[in-house]
Amino acid sequence: MKIVVIGAGYVGLVSGVCFADFGHNVICVDVNREKIKDLSNGIIPIYEPGLDELLAKNLQSKRICFSDNLKESIIDAQVVFIAVGTPERRGSGEADLEYVMKAAEEISKFAQNNILIITKSTVPLGTNRKLAEHIKKFNPELKFDIASNPEFLREGSAIEDFQKPDRVIVGIDDDRSKNIIQEIYKPLFLRDFPIMFTSLESAETIKYASNAFLATKISFINEIAELCEKAGADVKDVAKGMGLDNRIGNKFLHAGPGYGGSCFPKDTSALYQSAKSFDVELSIIKTVIDANNKVKSRMIEKIVNASAISLEESTILVLGVTFKPNTDDMREAPSLVIIPELIKRGAKIRVIDPQGEKEGSVLLPKVEWHDDLYHAAVNSDMVLILTEWNEFRAVDLRKLSDLMANPIMVDLRNIYNKDQVFMAGFTGYESVGR
Repeated sequence: MKIVVIGAGYVGLVSGVCFADFGHNVICVDVNREKIKDLSNGIIPIYEPGLDELLAKNLQSKRICFSDNLKESIIDAQVVFIAVGTPERRGSGEADLEYVMKAAEEISKFAQNNILIITKSTVPLGTNRKLAEHIKKFNPELKFDIASNPEFLREGSAIEDFQKPDRVIVGIDDDRSKNIIQEIYKPLFLRDFPIMFTSLESAETIKYASNAFLATKISFINEIAELCEKAGADVKDVAKGMGLDNRIGNKFLHAGPGYGGSCFPKDTSALYQSAKSFDVELSIIKTVIDANNKVKSRMIEKIVNASAISLEESTILVLGVTFKPNTDDMREAPSLVIIPELIKRGAKIRVIDPQGEKEGSVLLPKVEWHDDLYHAAVNSDMVLILTEWNEFRAVDLRKLSDLMANPIMVDLRNIYNKDQVFMAGFTGYESVGR
């Protein structure tokens, strides 16, 4: 099957490469000519484990190619996926659908009759109906169908998530669309992965509701962590005890400096604003958003209180700035709130991150970037853990403390324990919820 994917960003690129690996002929279209040139040569603009090898394999087999020309690419295509960004509209919290609607306009100009248009972009409730109307407005003669197929890709595990999904959600209006989508995802059907067909509106809501629920678990455990600190409980024990209940589960119950990334911040905000347009007040989601903002401020005060000297005189070694490990994504990372505030209060910041410098050098211009952790630790006054990269779990703590002027650790991901740190020569240790 010939598939066109509009948008060669994170979702579009991963989806396009995986569809090609399913055996389809895929063309990824993007307006960024430099990106298209790089991708055609197997150079990917993001860090995602395994994606470069999978891209190389499918470029070699000629099942995938890249173009900036939709008019030529869409000829004889049976399916076109819209996988462009839907960022948060500044000031309103709503999802910005400019790129989605622009893609729809371009499709209306060049698509042939009977094409199936599928949105992979995360869009608010009612968007697919509006998209169909938008296309009809520009080309009333075009015969097409609309489907909603939201992505559920975790950065750092996207290939596995696509090829071995918990579920595939598809919103449709007709049996013809269902048959085409069953063919697209045939390798998953044959292996009995759950594929759920529902209405367009339900598919849109499932995506937002899923992310909002996971964000709720994170904000919930972060509020419980504050209680644990004041009451003398251990949030890791509390989370483990909760997670043993199958109704709750143990995922997303890790206390820390709050959620970030490309999905949770914008999707919780967009869901809240979208609901208001239906005169529904999602008070729980509003509290989740507020709690996530609040926890970052609490982390800053925790860092300040743990310091042995004033911040104006201190050098802080930060381990990790990406919003999670195994990605180079800095979007809405807690580091983008915490580090600038520490700099504002006079601290000098040194940073170690396996993948964060490419984006972080622009977003955090006043920090020093280092490749060698122990060299960066010399005469520092604090080590601050913001991202739980595996490399940071295997640090020689004794060597680290010996190199520091003031061996204090603030572990905002709870990857160490107090006894372990003090036995290694540290004189201060602060974590979250313990």
